[in-house]
Amino acid sequence: MGESTPRTRLVVAQVRSLHGLHGVVRVEVLTDRPEDRFVAGHVLHPEGGTAPLTISEAAAVEDGPGWRLRFREIRDRQAAESLRDAYLEMEVDRATDLEPGAAYWHEVIGTEVRGLDGTVLGKVADVYRVASAEIYVVRGGPSGEFDLPVVKDIVRVFAPERGEIVVDEAILDLDSAPVDEPKVRPPRRRPRWSRHGKGGAAARPADGSATASPTDEAPTSGDVGDLEGGS
Repeated sequence: MGESTPRTRLVVAQVRSLHGLHGVVRVEVLTDRPEDRFVAGHVLHPEGGTAPLTISEAAAVEDGPGWRLRFREIRDRQAAESLRDAYLEMEVDRATDLEPGAAYWHEVIGTEVRGLDGTVLGKVADVYRVASAEIYVVRGGPSGEFDLPVVKDIVRVFAPERGEIVVDEAILDLDSAPVDEPKVRPPRRRPRWSRHGKGGAAARPADGSATASPTDEAPTSGDVGDLEGGS
């Protein structure tokens, strides 16, 4: 018998409230692919647990943020109470869930960023989006904290699996920014990666969001020739 393919658990949602009397919950979406994740028949799990939550109905909330989900195993409001505020995870096969050369955000966190001349500029500490663009927050280098737009003109090598991102630092013009000057950024989704330890059975990646516990948020394209800021 061949070995089974290891599966990754990604945080894809958090239960925020209950809806009606029949076990429907409203969730905050923690994935950039809700239409792919929240499909009837797909199975979620409470964070860190094995109990299945099989989606029977799913729809985006028409008059506000989030999605409404109903599970076969949750028959009424009383049963749904046990899910209030819970993070919900999904098991995925990384090999088929990501396109070749792509990476989840939690895999990018901690990756060393270097200039073309080999100078260490820091490590990726956070990831956020502005519209469709991905931005890495880089900290710990000689220029202090700076934002790194993930575009092919700047990112020349993208290899988080090797712990390596190489950028054209001349385009970033880092020398013109005062070291560690606080920056005002657009509002962004609160990252979930700091909630969990990095690695190990207890760590659960967020689907797409920058988290060391994988949440199923936007994977980032890793093919340098096609780096456009993620899928």
